[in-house]
Amino acid sequence: MAFNQNLQDTLRSGSAATLTGHRVLRNTYWLLALSMIPTIFGSWLGVQMHLSLFAGSPVMGFVIFMAIAFGFFYVIEKTKNSGWGVLALLGFTFFMGLMLSRLIEHILGFANGAQLIMTAFGGTAIVFGVMASVATVSKRDFSGMSKWLFAGVLVILVAALANAFLQLPALQLTISVVAIGIFSAYLLYDVQQVINGGETNYISATLKIYLDVYNIFVNLLSILGIFGGDRR
Repeated sequence: MAFNQNLQDTLRSGSAATLTGHRVLRNTYWLLALSMIPTIFGSWLGVQMHLSLFAGSPVMGFVIFMAIAFGFFYVIEKTKNSGWGVLALLGFTFFMGLMLSRLIEHILGFANGAQLIMTAFGGTAIVFGVMASVATVSKRDFSGMSKWLFAGVLVILVAALANAFLQLPALQLTISVVAIGIFSAYLLYDVQQVINGGETNYISATLKIYLDVYNIFVNLLSILGIFGGDRR
């Protein structure tokens, strides 16, 4: 009897955790969709203003970007259990839209720029759909990838900062390809963390998945610009 009771309690707790995970994931997807609006508006505004944070000094631009980004991370973490957390997250996605505008303006300089942007958007959507589906149905535990993925992100940051000075197309291409692989894997990891109960706050979950999707889109668009851009 004691064994049966323990088994029933375990099954109930597992079912409750699964239901909680799916509820958090559903709220995360809704907020992720909402976060696209300020991102698009921010990128449009940045294009209209010809905004370029890295135009003067790449190092200073990188420092300013990181300072603002981590400032948003701090505020979002402190307010994630209230409505202010949603506003802080949307403010961050607007800022990331501004940072995206330089690449968007560059791509729009091609004759087929709008097509390249839509292709990158479609490709990102496919990657998101595949990785989210695998994370949802797979029984494999992907939590062991976190340390390797974090190390990969650090390598990408260092390489990207170096290439701001070197301006090597081959290095940029390599960075973009590796980044797509790393953030696709991060997407798999982050979605599974929500489903398994490793992340129970939908605002924090949205921030992580948003960054995954954003980086996949940016690097995919960069590759398309290198290989598919038609000069006017």
